[in-house]
Amino acid sequence: MLQNHDWWRDAVIYQVYPRSFADSDGDGMGDLPGITGRLPHLRELGVDAVWLSPFYPSPQHDAGYDVADYRGVDPRFGGLGDADKLITEAHHLGLKVIVDLVPNHTSSEHAWFQAALAAGPGSPERERYIFRDGEGAGDQPPNSWKSVFGGDAWERTPDGQWYLHLFDVSQPDLNWDNPEVREEFLSILRFWLDRGVDGFRVDVAHGLVKERNLADWTNTSTILGGLDPAGPPPPMWDQEGVHEIYQSWRRVLDEYEGGRILVAEAWVAPASRLARYVRPDEMHQAFNFPYLDAPWKPAELRQVIDDSLAANNAVGATTTWVLSNHDVVRHASRLGFPVGTPRVPGIGAEDPQPDTALGLRRARAATLLMLGLPGSAYLYQGEELGLPEHTTMPDEFREDPAWERSGHTERGRDGCRVPLPWEADAPSYGFGPADASWLPQPATWAEYALDRQQGVAGSTWELYHSALGLRREHGLGRGSVAWQDGPFAFRNGDVLVVTNFGAEPVELPAGARVLLSSEPLDDDGRVPTDVTVWAVV
Repeated sequence: MLQNHDWWRDAVIYQVYPRSFADSDGDGMGDLPGITGRLPHLRELGVDAVWLSPFYPSPQHDAGYDVADYRGVDPRFGGLGDADKLITEAHHLGLKVIVDLVPNHTSSEHAWFQAALAAGPGSPERERYIFRDGEGAGDQPPNSWKSVFGGDAWERTPDGQWYLHLFDVSQPDLNWDNPEVREEFLSILRFWLDRGVDGFRVDVAHGLVKERNLADWTNTSTILGGLDPAGPPPPMWDQEGVHEIYQSWRRVLDEYEGGRILVAEAWVAPASRLARYVRPDEMHQAFNFPYLDAPWKPAELRQVIDDSLAANNAVGATTTWVLSNHDVVRHASRLGFPVGTPRVPGIGAEDPQPDTALGLRRARAATLLMLGLPGSAYLYQGEELGLPEHTTMPDEFREDPAWERSGHTERGRDGCRVPLPWEADAPSYGFGPADASWLPQPATWAEYALDRQQGVAGSTWELYHSALGLRREHGLGRGSVAWQDGPFAFRNGDVLVVTNFGAEPVELPAGARVLLSSEPLDDDGRVPTDVTVWAVV
């Protein structure tokens, strides 16, 4: 496992969604002891670090991204002692630990917001958030901004003022022009750094600072949809002021040994604009969402790869690659739609269904392509099992606020958050000791269970395991891309990576020795359609 101070430059980081990873007590909700008990799986798989989605005290209106206390652990997940044990055990296994930090907004149940409501207009407590008087007679919102979950981005309080919530009504936006807010988060950083965490994934990193005059903006914001770089600059996203905040955070992290890192969740385009978040005195990584969004087409993928590498190399930063996370349809399902189908924000039983077999075939090829690229890669829990989206979940089980706030027009993200299958014949497929599962698991989950895949040649788990070992052995994360003539192929060090997007099989160079293939080659040793091969020549 990686120990050097710049370990993140080629790390493979595994995202754990605590609700859905492992349940230690049978209540149907994943928890920190459950995660700790399954850490050896991550060590065996071959990843370098684990990123934990929020586990803080929260009313869970947005699955923990509505934080009520940044220095605690929600009782659903355990206590601070359980967090300490998890960090200690991860480090014992050689795994780094990254935790989620949510600085754009708090929960409406946070002590600060409750104090703001009680204190009234003009109070110092309200200055921690973005309160404004309404328009007209005060009965209209201060401006035209919309929540990314649907509906207005303003909620009126009983005393007549309005507060901004770019997300759910239970997630009031903080006022980052307030020095007290800035000092509080520096303190929060130190609290978790002192407990041994190795870094922070920063939620909505491009959203903290708003244009001072809160100018009207009528363009549509979509949840995790990015922004049109040719459109008007939005007054709530990617403002210049965010950079001085992250510079101050970087100074705090640099006080600590061991290479502590900041990772930006920033839906910013173009790549050169996103790269500003990872300049030498700011963050260490930024999620590469253009890569996630790229269609299964060779020209488009090559362009995203080239643009990403060029932009990050220009500021001396590593490039990250990602295909799935807790906010998007799993790529094993996304790639099962016809090429060019726009990414949808969730799939229900009555929606067009992906081709499951095709989706998994392309997902395996896409993963092998991604892991062949230089830089750092992020994996989402369960993708090593080939898990698809739960596309037939009954709507009554949906908890994502986007489902309700969109008037039941957007299915939301619950389909990618279903608890994992560990054992095919166990209650809740081994997720916990009982049948309980906070979201229903499909009947097909048994075929994806870990115990049905480990040691089985050709399984998706074995593909990931082999790829991660070879990636480390050949130093692919520290390499470079040299494009080759002909089909989609590049060299990274001594490894040739070939992906066949076409209808006809592709020949490998004479004398090529195959290291790994996402599916078997054909009888003539050629690369079939929707297959990626690693080879040395």
